[in-house]
Amino acid sequence: MQSPQLGLHETVYKDRFQHIYRVVADFGAFSKEYFVRDSGQRAGVVVVRRASVLLVRQYRLLINDLSWEIPGGKVDDGETPEVAAVRECLEETGLLCRNLQPLLHYHPGLDSLHNPTYLFSTNAFVEHNSAVNNPEETVAHAWISLARCIDMIFAHQIVDSFSIVALLAYQTQMRRLSR
Repeated sequence: MQSPQLGLHETVYKDRFQHIYRVVADFGAFSKEYFVRDSGQRAGVVVVRRASVLLVRQYRLLINDLSWEIPGGKVDDGETPEVAAVRECLEETGLLCRNLQPLLHYHPGLDSLHNPTYLFSTNAFVEHNSAVNNPEETVAHAWISLARCIDMIFAHQIVDSFSIVALLAYQTQMRRLSR
C-alpha cells in the first residue's frame, strides 16, 4: 500500500492544551477522514528509592476519582522531554530529579491521538521542597514498592496507560539487568 495524499489540517478546536484537526487521507481508490487530537509531547519519570517507586495522587475527570500515577505531564515549548520530566516531578512532589535515564519512548495512538511520550527513570534526587501542596497538581505522593505497584495495575488501582507502561517497562528493564 502506498502512502496516501494528505489534505490540509483543518482546525476543529484549539486551546493551550490541545489542537484537534481534521485531515483527509486519499488512498486513490478510497479516502479516510481523520480527526486528530494533538496534545503535544509528554514526559514522565519513574523515581526509585530502594525497591519503591514514587507515585502521585491526582483527581481525574474521566474516572471521577483520584488516580495513582508516576510524576509527569506536558512538555512545554522550548523544553526537552527530560527537562519536562524533571520539572513535572518537582512541581508534583517537591523532589528534584537528577541523572535521568531513558526508559522508553512510545506513541499512545497512531491514527487519532498525537502525544509522543518519553519515559525516564532515576534513583538520583534531592528534596527541593518537602511541603509541596498544590491541589492543582496533586493531592498526595507516596513511595510504594514496585511489586505493590505491579499488583495495583492488575487490581485496577493504577489505571492510566502512562503509568502502566512506565511501571511495566521499568520492571522489565530491571529483570533484564539482573540476568
